[in-house]
Amino acid sequence: MDLDGDLQATLWTTAQAAAAAGVSPSAIRIWVHRGHLKRANSEKCRTAKYRAIDVVKAERATRDRARRTFAAA
Repeated sequence: MDLDGDLQATLWTTAQAAAAAGVSPSAIRIWVHRGHLKRANSEKCRTAKYRAIDVVKAERATRDRARRTFAAA
């Protein structure tokens, strides 16, 4: 996946976003459902598109949340 381009303007399909983030396409759909990622195109469009920068930010936030540990009380 090309991460050297303009991440603000680049749009990815669900499969492309998943490949770039290193997750499955279903994980991308879960991020959307949970509000971590927003579609860049209309809900009426058949193929979902996501801004590359939003995918990168959602992936980073998800990984940061997964690394959190909580001290025992």
